[in-house]
Amino acid sequence: MTRISPDFGSEVQAVWSVSADASFKSNQFPKYKLGPDNQILDEIKEDDDKGPPLKEVIIQETNQLTEQHKRLSVRDLASKFDKNLAAAAKLSEEAKLREVASLDGHVLLKKLRDALEYLKGRLAGQNKDDVEKAISMVGALAVKLTQKEGELIQEKFEVKKLVNFLKQASEDAKKLVNQEKSFACAEIESARSVVQRIGEALDEQEKNQSSGKQQELEELVEEVQEARRIRLMHQPRKVMDMEHELRELRLQIREKCTISIALQNKLAMSKKAEENKHRLYELIGSETLGSILRIQSCSEEATDLAKCSMQWYRLSSQCSRREPILGANKYVYAPEPIDVGRVLQVDIVSNGQKESLTTNGPVMQAVDIGSYLETLLRKPNYDFSVVISQMNGRNYSSHSSHLFHIGKTRIKLSRGWITKARDSYSKSMQLCGFRGGGNSAAKSLFWQARKGQSFVLCFESERERNGALILARKYAFECNVFLGGPDDDALL
Repeated sequence: MTRISPDFGSEVQAVWSVSADASFKSNQFPKYKLGPDNQILDEIKEDDDKGPPLKEVIIQETNQLTEQHKRLSVRDLASKFDKNLAAAAKLSEEAKLREVASLDGHVLLKKLRDALEYLKGRLAGQNKDDVEKAISMVGALAVKLTQKEGELIQEKFEVKKLVNFLKQASEDAKKLVNQEKSFACAEIESARSVVQRIGEALDEQEKNQSSGKQQELEELVEEVQEARRIRLMHQPRKVMDMEHELRELRLQIREKCTISIALQNKLAMSKKAEENKHRLYELIGSETLGSILRIQSCSEEATDLAKCSMQWYRLSSQCSRREPILGANKYVYAPEPIDVGRVLQVDIVSNGQKESLTTNGPVMQAVDIGSYLETLLRKPNYDFSVVISQMNGRNYSSHSSHLFHIGKTRIKLSRGWITKARDSYSKSMQLCGFRGGGNSAAKSLFWQARKGQSFVLCFESERERNGALILARKYAFECNVFLGGPDDDALL
């Protein structure tokens, strides 16, 4: 290789040729950005297929092992350690190759610097300055290569440390696998022996039962044959006569029971009539959920009910304590589910005189309410068709149909897309039968969603009204809320 110098004008012999033992990472000279005084500021990085740095690979693998340590089984953990150990060994080999390449780079830079020094001594002028710049660049490259070698040594140390850690972890994992395997084998053998003992015991028990059943069957056959023989010895006509006599006796007993019940009812009615002779008012209606109890006058001396003041009460089981039903101050009252099993009483005050009327017995549950409630509970929520008769204490003019939605966590009243009220179960919510009287009292209920917002809703039937009350109170109880009417928490 020759070069023409402008100063000498003659051919200059080529500088030393590069040794054939030197290895190059690429077939291009590296590109650098020069700053003031020919300082190498930064190396222009080109996109290549080098992959992520060694530190990032080590950190990523360590994080993955830490995250998977708790959720991997022992066998999977051991296999993971083996794979990571192989990866670490591969990284170690790559580090060795980089070290060899770094040594080749030092040799190449040394030869290049010697060649430039030789060339500097033979050149002068502008060419000599260019050679000096090239020598300074080679020196900067040597410094940078030394820094890279330091980083490579640190990475190599971390790789060795990781390899040792993975080897130890792999050995520990294999020990755990072997230990768990031995434990599992011992448990399997123990289970097999237990199953075998149980099978032998079952076989023996089956043999004993089969022999006992066979003996019982033989005894039963003998008893049946003896019974047939005894029956053949008797006349079948006498047996038929005895059966007819038993049938007639049963019919007579049934008739006498019917007569006895009728007499008891007449006696109770006569006693009630005698008591009513001295009373001005009486209670009519059935003490059953879904019915209406009414007060009516039974004497000409009775004051008109419109001029009397009334108050309904619930009596305790021992009838020793009365609990007033707030709002129930009309001559009509429709029992609600909370009244079941309680005796009801009403006080009538007229002209300064008070008269108390009591139901004949406690309020009974409706016959069909149980099956209807089971039907309601099959769904997580239920919608009832209702009509608003009052809102916030005032009569509601529109008689359009609304949906009364009872869910597990809240109650909603809506019409189509318009929501009238919606609220979750809380201590401020009230729900009870309508206590304002009227012919539709058994179908109506009072609902206070929150303070200042209340409704009186009329259902299509008494069963739907009582079912809605029971369903809402059940869901409210699951939310730790007692859902009742005004002052009904006294029942607790």
